[in-house]
Amino acid sequence: DVPTHISKGMYGLILIEPEAPLPEVDHEIYIMQGDIYTKWKPGTDGHQEFDDVALFEENPTYVVFNGKFHGFTGDNALQANVGESMRIYFGVGGPNTISSFHVIGEVFDRVWNQADLVSDPMISVQTTLVPPGGAVVMDLEFDVPANYILVDHALTRAFHKGAIGIIQVTGAEDTAVYNENPE
Repeated sequence: DVPTHISKGMYGLILIEPEAPLPEVDHEIYIMQGDIYTKWKPGTDGHQEFDDVALFEENPTYVVFNGKFHGFTGDNALQANVGESMRIYFGVGGPNTISSFHVIGEVFDRVWNQADLVSDPMISVQTTLVPPGGAVVMDLEFDVPANYILVDHALTRAFHKGAIGIIQVTGAEDTAVYNENPE
């Protein structure tokens, strides 16, 4: 059935660009969040057998970005430099969970809610809700070097079920923005 089909990663994100182009950015990334339902807890070795009971109860074992547990960590972390901008096209395939998408340590400079690219964006947004079957487009700029953490802010989904990633930003410190040792 359709929920089973979607829960196995059968979803995607389609972008229809507006006639008036969005502002230029240095990096663009597409991220899809999805639910996976298995009979064993996250991190269990071996084949993960599908659990239709968990699907019917809407209790995902994994909540992942681009189909992978902790998908944008380690060698797969996203990379940027201080002063660069990034656009994230973010969608939720579902089939069941809503995402409270957030980047720990940053604020989205612009958010096109529900991927409405013809209306003015919201500005200075810290967390944005994305329903199953929905999408959002957001821009951020990096002022200081850090590891910024992408999460579904329903934090059990991030840290225990897998909806987490890292944006590694390198470059020069800017003490006008952030100073670890204020006088």
